Amino acid sequence: MDITPTTPGLQEPAIQVQGLEKSYKELRVLRGVDLTVARGSIFALLGSNGAGKTTMVKILATLLRADAGTARVNGFDVTTRAADVRESISLTGQFAAVDEILTGRENLVLVARLRHLRDSGAVADDLLRRFSLTEAANRRVATYSGGMRRRLDIAMSLIGNPPVVFLDEPTTGLDPQARIEVWQAVKELAAGGTTVLLTTQYLDEAEHLADRIAILHEGRIAVDGTLEELKRLLPPAEIEYVEKQPTLEDVFLALVGTTADKDNR
Repeated sequence: MDITPTTPGLQEPAIQVQGLEKSYKELRVLRGVDLTVARGSIFALLGSNGAGKTTMVKILATLLRADAGTARVNGFDVTTRAADVRESISLTGQFAAVDEILTGRENLVLVARLRHLRDSGAVADDLLRRFSLTEAANRRVATYSGGMRRRLDIAMSLIGNPPVVFLDEPTTGLDPQARIEVWQAVKELAAGGTTVLLTTQYLDEAEHLADRIAILHEGRIAVDGTLEELKRLLPPAEIEYVEKQPTLEDVFLALVGTTADKDNR
């Protein structure tokens, strides 16, 4: 019997996963994943295409059921307390889920009303201000840039103040300027106390944003630590007496390998 209190303790991790497994017929995607995400932090989950990042997020968001292992989000078991988990989270997928016919403000008001919040207009105006969209509030979203749409999408995900936000490859397809805009929005989330689990294929994104980084490879967490801890896994190279510290890309490729490596197996 799950006897978790309705209001989880603030000292408990925002996300705690132990021995998580998931297969699709003969394909084993997750093979015993363990990880812990502290409250109010940005945690980056890296991995190649097909590594299982999205599967992991879907399990944590109660959209998929794991074959084995346990996962808790905001103190609630994702299987036995799925409804409580859903009230605690927001999930933003790889593509902005905004209505292009509506204005930015109308998108926010609509979601606030669907969540039965009082004074939906004030909620919308506050989020527009937080995400620097006030000047574009009354423009149709079809006229927004990619970065503006993604910022609006993240703003919509925050309606109701969920303590945990999942961002599944939030900057896919964005230009460099739009990526920087989204990075700033993510930093502001964490600064406000929101826990962010971010999946990405962009190593510089993890370097720029994350408090901790985990690399998911062949269904397991290969490494998990701060950027400095991961860099120390590889020895620095010395060229003409100038020490060169390994980058996150060096660590990632050393652990996961390259496409050419896999083709030669």
